[in-house]
Amino acid sequence: MTKPQIVWLRRDLRMADQPALYAAAQAGPVIPVYVLDDDAAGSHAYGGASRWWMHHSLDSLSKSLGARHSRLILRCGDTVEELTKIVEETGAEVIHAIRHYEPWWRKAQGKLSDAFDLQLYDGNYLLPPGAVTTGSGTPYKIYTPFSKATLEQMPPRDVLPEPETLSHPDSWPKSDALDDWNLLPTRPDWSGGIDAFWQVGEAAAQDRLAEWEGDVAEYDDARNLPSQDGSSRLSPHLHFGEISPAQVWHALKGRRGKGWDVYGKELIWRDYAQNVICQFPAYPTQSYREDFEKLKWRDPKTDADAAADLKAWQKGKTGYPVVDAGMRQLWQTGWMHNRVRMIAASFLIKHLLIDWRHGEQWFWDTLVDADYAQNGTNWQWVAGTGVDSNMFVRIMAPLSQSEKFDAAGYISEYVPELAQLDAPYIHDPEEHGCLPDGYPAKIIGHREARERALDTYKAIKQ
Repeated sequence: MTKPQIVWLRRDLRMADQPALYAAAQAGPVIPVYVLDDDAAGSHAYGGASRWWMHHSLDSLSKSLGARHSRLILRCGDTVEELTKIVEETGAEVIHAIRHYEPWWRKAQGKLSDAFDLQLYDGNYLLPPGAVTTGSGTPYKIYTPFSKATLEQMPPRDVLPEPETLSHPDSWPKSDALDDWNLLPTRPDWSGGIDAFWQVGEAAAQDRLAEWEGDVAEYDDARNLPSQDGSSRLSPHLHFGEISPAQVWHALKGRRGKGWDVYGKELIWRDYAQNVICQFPAYPTQSYREDFEKLKWRDPKTDADAAADLKAWQKGKTGYPVVDAGMRQLWQTGWMHNRVRMIAASFLIKHLLIDWRHGEQWFWDTLVDADYAQNGTNWQWVAGTGVDSNMFVRIMAPLSQSEKFDAAGYISEYVPELAQLDAPYIHDPEEHGCLPDGYPAKIIGHREARERALDTYKAIKQ
């Protein structure tokens, strides 16, 4: 009988359009394996919200495999060591996997390639990172030309079907029980809001895509309106690989108009972020622009006032309603509206003058769609520290943004202390003299914060 084929799973938890699973199924009996390896990722081991999603996504995939008379093998520990053990236990000859680009996964892929026949496939992005280069063959650093060059190569590869059959080995290697990993919160169980907000798994991803097809035409305008929430909400499904960007692209490519054009470029941004970390693996922890390392950030580790401001930002108690609504939505649902993400990130960096890396780590722990490449790229874009980024001196005015993008309904939903206020009062109740009991005054004025940020920035340019 043909020897077993191991499918090493990571952020590719689906049955359809899964190139590694598809190839393995054609080659012999399939052993799907997921290894929980927190040590390898270091400071970027999955945070609490991501662990909640991962539990449910693995459970969903396990049930899908079970329906095909297969099973998901779970191991906890060093990835290379655990896969080596499974090879020895089963006599498998080949390990199939979708290629990943986080630095710890690239390291593991290198070690496994040295020891085994590791077959790597592209499947998590529209195009393989490295496929889009300048005329001289070098990687792009700036998004706009990268996006244009990517569009010239669209559409992406064809979508693969789910394998028709999955044969299984004569005997299965031992497996952990998913519940024993304790990925779900218990003391306390803070996941009630996330449970209510999300459906997890491959079927849920396809359902969400089907719903989104009817809304994508309005995306250009609706994506900026928190109260309307015109976002696709596909980001965690894409992050965990419950659906592939190729599936999304092919499903929506016939939709013509500005909405689809803009959304397609958001998918390309995912590719761009991977392109960035392939060039700069430590990008989520190191500013690309070295002069910013001299900027005198307020340090929450040594400055009690900065620590209090960071905590107020995290808890959604800054006195800026749109910022507070976003931070509370994040804590309640594990997700935040995309326009509000920019407002909240800018507020931490420029109004509070706190290093962007504190925000990156908070988002890493609290977002269900926390992605190593995108999280770092987005934070450095807002901070002005990145290879391609907004200028630091462009400081978002959260109060104006709130009114401009009609965030009143959004604020009412997530800041109940303000729910009795109408627009325009709800955007800035302190200014209008109607600050209710229980809601804080602004921790810093906008003009004061702006001048402090600009003065601090000027100091590193002198």
